[in-house]
Amino acid sequence: MLRFVLWALLSTGFGFFTPQPDAPKWQLSEYGFFTGNLADLSPADGVFPYDVNAPLFSDYAEKARFIYLPAGEKMTYREQETFDLPAGSVIIKNFFYYHDAARPEQGRRILETRLLLRDAKGWKALEYIWNAEQTDAVLEVAGAAFPVSWTDAKGKTQKIDYIAPNVNQCKGCHAYDGQFVPIGVTARQLNRGAGNEHQLLQWQKAGRLNLPEEFDPATAPRLADYRRPHDGATPDQQARAYLDANCGHCHNAHGPAGTSGMFLDISEQNPERLGVNKTPVAAGRGSGSRKFGIVPGKPNESILLFRMENDDPGIRMPELGRQLKHDEGVELIKNWIKEMEQK
Repeated sequence: MLRFVLWALLSTGFGFFTPQPDAPKWQLSEYGFFTGNLADLSPADGVFPYDVNAPLFSDYAEKARFIYLPAGEKMTYREQETFDLPAGSVIIKNFFYYHDAARPEQGRRILETRLLLRDAKGWKALEYIWNAEQTDAVLEVAGAAFPVSWTDAKGKTQKIDYIAPNVNQCKGCHAYDGQFVPIGVTARQLNRGAGNEHQLLQWQKAGRLNLPEEFDPATAPRLADYRRPHDGATPDQQARAYLDANCGHCHNAHGPAGTSGMFLDISEQNPERLGVNKTPVAAGRGSGSRKFGIVPGKPNESILLFRMENDDPGIRMPELGRQLKHDEGVELIKNWIKEMEQK
């Protein structure tokens, strides 16, 4: 009953959003983003896939990302900020686990689909939870939690109570100067590929993106793919890319964690604002009795690593979007701090 009331309020624009001529759909299938069997995620006309250089860790969930653009419309490139998408655009992100990560051909379970819809006044978020039959997903503005199990790439069975965010939690992570904005649709995340396979150049050729005449993939902003340690990026570039993707959307001068004074976005170059030998604004159990955000050469004395390693909801960072420790991410940041020059 509560879910129906919330959906009704959402549809009329009360509370979360202003009234729209086309109200949010109750089921994902009603949008027509995909053709055939919905769980195959085969994009319909106007929908195309995208990938990012440095993904956000989400309890080892895989993601299938798409963008919908209205007919005849294009995105506009921005070097540093989120690309400008026209009204009517939708960013579509599907979260799933392979039954066996080492054998993707054995199938997957899609858990949720998050939509970011662009209207004339800005962006809004909608959350859809998939049914057990994998035939459709239903709008759930209040969030959800449910058990999930899968076999990871090492053959180990993993089990968690998966948490899908509510609408307000989505708004909390996607804030920039108080405005709701997408996170991953930026040059540094989307500038990937080579030659004829380059993602942004493909979109330009297909009439989906306006690129400036002087655009050059080699000199445009680009995050390292921290998942591939041998792709030519330095350990510092990999670590900074990881922090930008997983922490920097909040920990920047314009984000929800701006008051912390610890800025982890890729543009930050001041060591103290990055957390090096910086005392926390608010100490407490989140500091783990450690004195500084980052202690060069001493990861085990650094608050940043303590919060990344912790799975306590009152301590862990990021606060939302994960329950498990990201072992590979922790190891990356641990080695990065260990190799920092001590002064």
